[in-house]
Amino acid sequence: MTLQIYNTLSREKEVFKPLEKGKVKMYVCGPTVYNFIHIGNARPIIVFDTVRRYLTYRGYDVQFVSNFTDVDDKLIRAAEELKLTVPEVADRFIGAYFDDVDRLNVAKASVNPRVTENMADIITFIEQLIEKGFAYESAGDVYFRSKKFEGYGKLSNQPMDELQHGIRVEANDRKEDQLDFTLWKNAKPGEINWESPWGKGRPGWHIECSALARKYLGDTIDIHAGGQDLIFPHHEDEIAQSEALTGKTFARYWMHNGFLNIDGEKMSKSLGNFITLHDVLKDHDPNVIRFFMLSVHYRRPISLSDATLEDAKNGLDRLKTAYQNIDYRIVNAEEDDVNELEHDDWLEQLTELKQQFEDEMDDDFNTANAITAFHELAKRANIYLTKEKVSIAVMREFLSMMRLFAEVLGLKLEESKSVGLDDGEIDELIEERQVAKNERNFDRADEIRDLLKEKGVILEDTAHGTRWKRG
Repeated sequence: MTLQIYNTLSREKEVFKPLEKGKVKMYVCGPTVYNFIHIGNARPIIVFDTVRRYLTYRGYDVQFVSNFTDVDDKLIRAAEELKLTVPEVADRFIGAYFDDVDRLNVAKASVNPRVTENMADIITFIEQLIEKGFAYESAGDVYFRSKKFEGYGKLSNQPMDELQHGIRVEANDRKEDQLDFTLWKNAKPGEINWESPWGKGRPGWHIECSALARKYLGDTIDIHAGGQDLIFPHHEDEIAQSEALTGKTFARYWMHNGFLNIDGEKMSKSLGNFITLHDVLKDHDPNVIRFFMLSVHYRRPISLSDATLEDAKNGLDRLKTAYQNIDYRIVNAEEDDVNELEHDDWLEQLTELKQQFEDEMDDDFNTANAITAFHELAKRANIYLTKEKVSIAVMREFLSMMRLFAEVLGLKLEESKSVGLDDGEIDELIEERQVAKNERNFDRADEIRDLLKEKGVILEDTAHGTRWKRG
């Protein structure tokens, strides 16, 4: 199957054809680093990391850029509240961002440009828009003439008159037209600022991504992605200012993920259900959070609740248990357990499941259906392990394919290390427990089981011996 992507701009699935053969230029809008990112921010981070992983799996060289907005009104307010400078606030929460997303197994971007480190490029971009007549200065501010760009509204599919309707008119507004948006903001007394041809100030939000995408990826990029809430005005404005400047298509494919709700309701501070990823990770396995985010197609809304997280945990546990059972059987296989003669049918089934997984991912990165294929793989592995004699080659192929699926989805199937016990110590305690059971000293056997459980080690007695995993 050919890879297809739903393009927000055309509102249909399109065959993916990158500008340059074998290479993909991808830009994902990053966070404004005034606080810990909220759990809704984690969805595009996980989704588009998975898109990148699959493109890499398909053989593309992916140049992946995601910015940090490290100066704006929110950072200025946070700096005042925390009694810090704006750069200090940004540094603190960029560090927190990396700590949190690393736990989600998110790969590092090719570049994470910061706005404050690219101010000259942003100012030059604005100057060139003014020269072309698409922007104008007004009392130290600079605005983009939205109506001058003929395609304005094409991404959000809104006619100009609908965009104009309902805009709040501000007293003493400096704009020529209410639809014009800010490229440069005149600094208020005491605010962080940079020198520019229009006086001291700082950039507006929308211009940042256009300037950074152009600097690091060129005039035209393959994929521009972000949350559904960014379609208008952020991405609409990016298209306008970028294409007005270059006369070229800014992004060939626009991808947007659906909203994340909390217990079925939109997340907002007013409802008291605003949750940071940092807090969620205190109580939940990051591997489960990632699995949960991928369990629904990225364009559909998803609802976070105790029940949906428990479902995700159970689903992931089934995959991990199947993986660990195969691994255990391979390691502990005895000569009389092995039959290498009849395995072609099973290898054929594995090939079919791999094709099913790829077909689902080729269909606009349908991770929900890809996970279904993953579960089918685990189910067949469990069926295979009920055989009295098994093929080491088949089991290794099961193991290899589960690792492949997990790598594409960014999931971890290996158990994390338990605190206080290494593998050798665990094996010794299990051996001691088996001796106690053989001697019918069941109190000691139970005592060892309970001790291991306290250390996060779960035992499972099987027909082929006792196996353990870290909980």
